[in-house]
Amino acid sequence: MKVAMIGTGYVGLVTGTCFAESGNDVTCVDIDEAKVNALREGQVPIYEPGLTELVHRNRKVGRLKFSTNYAESIPGARCVFICVGTPQDDDGSANLQYVQQACFDMGPHLDEGTIVVVKSTVPVGTNRKVATWLTESTGRVVDTASNPEFLKEGAAIDDFTKPDRVVVGAAKQEVADTLHDLYRPFLRTENPYLVMNIESAEMTKYVANCMLATKISFINEMANLCERVGANINDVRRGIGHDARIGFSFLFPGVGYGGSCFPKDVRALVAVAKSNGLEARVLRSVDEVNNQQKGVLFEKLKCRFGEALSGSTIALWGLSFKPRTDDIREAPALVLIDSLLEVGATINVHDPVAIENVRREYGDRLNYFDHHYDACTDADALCVMTEWKEFSAPDFEYLKFKMKQPVIFDGRNVYDPKRVRKLGFYYSGIGLHEDVA
Repeated sequence: MKVAMIGTGYVGLVTGTCFAESGNDVTCVDIDEAKVNALREGQVPIYEPGLTELVHRNRKVGRLKFSTNYAESIPGARCVFICVGTPQDDDGSANLQYVQQACFDMGPHLDEGTIVVVKSTVPVGTNRKVATWLTESTGRVVDTASNPEFLKEGAAIDDFTKPDRVVVGAAKQEVADTLHDLYRPFLRTENPYLVMNIESAEMTKYVANCMLATKISFINEMANLCERVGANINDVRRGIGHDARIGFSFLFPGVGYGGSCFPKDVRALVAVAKSNGLEARVLRSVDEVNNQQKGVLFEKLKCRFGEALSGSTIALWGLSFKPRTDDIREAPALVLIDSLLEVGATINVHDPVAIENVRREYGDRLNYFDHHYDACTDADALCVMTEWKEFSAPDFEYLKFKMKQPVIFDGRNVYDPKRVRKLGFYYSGIGLHEDVA
């Protein structure tokens, strides 16, 4: 099948590459000429395990192409996927200007019978707007569908090729059938292909992300309470996780969630509720708790060092919002960096892949290190912000030798508190009763 992807960001590039890998003829279209030229030369602009190899392989055999030209890329396509960004507006709602622009850019080049599929995360009612914009730009009715993505950064290839489910919102059965044919290679293990109306598909994406964000904020709030009452959140988590109605997923306490999806989607659904005369009180609390949680380690640092924090050197391990990605959007590490800069602390940072993104953001205000041990040289404290595997089993004796003071603030509860303390460190995690003075 000939397929066009509008947008070569995270979703568009991963989706287009995986469709090409299953034998389809895919062209990824983007208005960013520099990005397209880089992709043509095999330079993948995002870090995602396994993606670069797939891009190279499918470019080489001609199944995956990159273009800035709608007139060359859209004609002949059976399906055109909209995968452009929907950034957050000041009121928390999703900005649809790029979705609208894509409709008017592709409209003059759409063949009769081409299906336009919205894969961008968009609020309820957007697909109806897309249908209207396409009619305005083509002068006819264009078949549309909603096909939300459920890709986790760092595991996107597996998520796409072995999906929990594929969700499609469509008004016509033949549209749903066409997309089923496209996804068939990824559904051979009887993973469900769920067809519903367009509004339900749009809501499914938001509700899924908001549910997961809720679990994270809930366990973080309980972790903070555990510290106050003398409980251990790790024990509590085990105690509730074995309940099949609750489970263990997304019940790991930490310094809050970040990234491009959860923060934006929670706020967008709050805005959708408001526009429909409802107050999303639970979701507002989820967002508030998460924002507060990002400041937890700074509060612990202030409690430990007091006024001396302004002249201290603090090492940060991990800058991306989660492991296996270079994405620093709304990362908790950046909140801690901003707070430390404000009080005048010296900050040493390391991340396996996100360090250049942070350098572009902060310039020479931070000290950057290629090795995580070097970031701890003469540091008064180490803050673990992202649970990269290479941080999971450090040489603590060498770490103590490198640091000015053997102090660890573990924002992801990576280490065994008893073991670390036995080695002579001051250790503080999230929601651990030993933290209570």
